[in-house]
Amino acid sequence: MTTPAHPPRWRAWLGNAAVLALLLAGALALLPLHGEAWWPAAPRPREWWTAAGSLVAYLAGSGWLLWRYRTRATGPVQDPSEALPWLVVHASQTGFATELAGQTASSLRAAGARVALLPLSAVDDALLARTERALFIVSTTGEGDAPDPAAAFVRASMSRQPALGALRYAVLALGDRGYARFCAFGHQLEQWLRGCGAGAMFDLTEVDNGDPGALRHWQHHLALAAGAEAMPDWTPPRYDRWTLAARQLLNPGSLGGPAFHLALQPPAGSIPTWDAGDIAEIGPRNAAGEVDAVLAALGLDGAATVHVDDQAFPLREALARSHLPAGDARFAGPQALADTLRPLPHREYSIASLPGDGVLELLVRQMPREDGRPGLGSGWLCLHAGIGETIDLRIRANPNFHPPAGDMPLLLVGNGTGIAGLRAHLKARERAGARRNWLLFGERQPHCDGFFAGDIARWRESALLERVDLAWSRDGAGPRYVQDALRMAAPAVRDWVEAGASILVCGSLAGMAPGVDAALREALGGDRLEALRVEGRYRRDVY
Repeated sequence: MTTPAHPPRWRAWLGNAAVLALLLAGALALLPLHGEAWWPAAPRPREWWTAAGSLVAYLAGSGWLLWRYRTRATGPVQDPSEALPWLVVHASQTGFATELAGQTASSLRAAGARVALLPLSAVDDALLARTERALFIVSTTGEGDAPDPAAAFVRASMSRQPALGALRYAVLALGDRGYARFCAFGHQLEQWLRGCGAGAMFDLTEVDNGDPGALRHWQHHLALAAGAEAMPDWTPPRYDRWTLAARQLLNPGSLGGPAFHLALQPPAGSIPTWDAGDIAEIGPRNAAGEVDAVLAALGLDGAATVHVDDQAFPLREALARSHLPAGDARFAGPQALADTLRPLPHREYSIASLPGDGVLELLVRQMPREDGRPGLGSGWLCLHAGIGETIDLRIRANPNFHPPAGDMPLLLVGNGTGIAGLRAHLKARERAGARRNWLLFGERQPHCDGFFAGDIARWRESALLERVDLAWSRDGAGPRYVQDALRMAAPAVRDWVEAGASILVCGSLAGMAPGVDAALREALGGDRLEALRVEGRYRRDVY
C-alpha cells in the first residue's frame, strides 16, 4: 500500500520537540547562574531578544506543523461558497478505509484533479450540495453497522433527504462476506445518496477483506471517471501468460469503432475456471515500433537484461510493459532506465465464454486516445499483438454480476460490446437448462453490428430465448435504443418481474446504463427497482 493519508506521528513529535527545545533555551537564557545556585536575575536586553526569538520560532514551527497536517489530511481549504471539484470521504473502524481514501485522493491529484479529503464526520448537507463529485470509502462493522466515526453523519444527515441533484458520487464499500449483512453500511449510504437525487458515476464496489482485485476494479473506474488515460495500479495483478489464438473483425463497414472477437488459450497445463459475469484483466503492452523508437533515441540495447520488481527481463520487454520515457531523456545505462519505469495499468473486459468452451473469448472495440493513437488496451489486443503471441491475463471474480440462483426467468439487457457478458450468461443458462430468457440488445446497424447473431438465432430456434428485442440506432425503423425497447415492452417487463425474473444489464455506462435504469423505474417504480437491487435481482456490469 502507498503512504497513508496522515503524516507519520514520529515526524510530528520530532518537530514539536525541536520547537519546544528552542523555547526552553530561551527560558534558560532568562535564568543566569549566580554562584552555586539558580536565582532569577533581571534579564539583560540580549536575553530578552533570545527569548522573543525562541517564542517566535515556537509559534512559527507549531503553525507550520498544523498547516502540514491540515493540508495532508483534508487537502486545500476552500471558500465555503466555492464548488468542490472532487471530495474524497472516509469512514473507518480500523483505519483501512482512511488509508484507501488517501490513496484514492493521491491518484486523483496525480491525474491533475483538485481534491479535498475529509472524514465523514466532517461532512454535512451543505458541503455535499456544493460538491461536484464525491467518492465515499466506508467500512461496515459488527452485524451491518456504520463505523463509529460515521455515527454523527448518520444521525445528522441520513435521517433526512436533502436535495443533492447536482452531486455525482461513487461508493467503495469495505466488508467481510463472513457476516450476513456484507457491506451493509456502504449499501445504506448509496441508497440514501440515490434517494437525495444524486447520480452514480459508477456502481458500488464491494471489497471483501481487502480483495486486491476489487480494489483494482475501483481504480479502473476511478481513472475513467477522472478522464485519466493511465492511473497506476496500487497492486499490479499477477498475470498468467495466455496465448492469442484467434482474432476476427465482426463489424466491417460499421459507423462505430471496429469490434474484434478474440479467443485466448490458457497456459499449458493449467485448467482455469470462472463463472459467467467474471472479468478478464489484461496487462497491455506498447507497440513494438514505439518501443524500438525509444531505444533508438536513447541509444540503448533492447536485449540487455534488467531487473524490475525482482524479476529479470530484456530491456525491450520491460519497456513494452511500462510507460515509455521521453525520447530526449538520458540514462546512465539499461538498469538506470529500468529503475524509473512505471508499469502500465491493467484493462478490464467482460468474458464472453465459459471454461467448457476451451478458450477465453472477448469482444473488444478498438478505441482511440485523445491524440488519435489506438487505445492502450484495445490497441494492444486488436492491432499490435500477433496471433500466437503471449497476452498477460488474470481472471477476476465479479460476484456482483454472477447469475441468479435457480431457473427463474431472466431479462438480459445490453448494448455494444456488452453482449459479451450477456453471451456468457446465456451459455450458462443453456447448460443449466434454464429456458425462460429474454434478450434486449442495442447497436447501430443490423447488417454489420449484429454481434454473435449466429448464437442468438440458434438460441431463438431452440427456445432458450423466449423473446428477443433488438434496437438499431442508425437503422431508422423501430426503437433506436435499448431503453426505448424497454419502454415499449413495459407491461411485459412487469409481468416477468412479478413471475420472479432477475435483470442483468451489461454495456455502456454513459447513455445506455442510466437510460435503462430510468426506463425500468418508469415500468416498475423506483421502490420496486430498489427492492430488486437489494434482493440481488437487478445487477449491472457497466463500463
